[in-house]
Amino acid sequence: MQSIFLILILQLIYVPFLTLRTILLVKNVTFLAAIFGMLEMLVYVFGLSLVFSGKQSMLAMVFYAVGFGLGIFLGAKIERKLAIGYVYTTINTQNKNEELVKFLRNEGFAVTIYIGEGRDSNRYKYEILTKRNREPELFQIVEHYEPNAFIISYEPKSFKGGFLLDRMKVKHK
Repeated sequence: MQSIFLILILQLIYVPFLTLRTILLVKNVTFLAAIFGMLEMLVYVFGLSLVFSGKQSMLAMVFYAVGFGLGIFLGAKIERKLAIGYVYTTINTQNKNEELVKFLRNEGFAVTIYIGEGRDSNRYKYEILTKRNREPELFQIVEHYEPNAFIISYEPKSFKGGFLLDRMKVKHK
């Protein structure tokens, strides 16, 4: 019975490693992804050998599958906490909100503003690139200053130059 719970625990280690390795590969952090891949395979092979070597193999397989499912939840939670990468956020408002812009810039967000033609009037579009772990903070600030704003964010695949990258280079020197 001990091996059954060990199988479950191994899956709760293996699957989050699998999740993080995949995310790191997508974000082009290949060295760290390779390390996670090695650890992932060690845990995987050990766990699988326990499943196929035990007398209670049907129960072991069920625990293996349950551990896999729970590991997905755990891996997703860990990934959300780490919030690796950047988000590109677009905010659309009916009026130009200087107070919002000033506050965002004072908080370290780089904001670019555009005026666009809406159906009934001009619209103001704010573009912001920031670290993913600051996305909830950004949404909260915008909600406070512009409760009716339309906000959309997505993860950019790559970017080059600009205010944010220049500031990151200065911090790393």
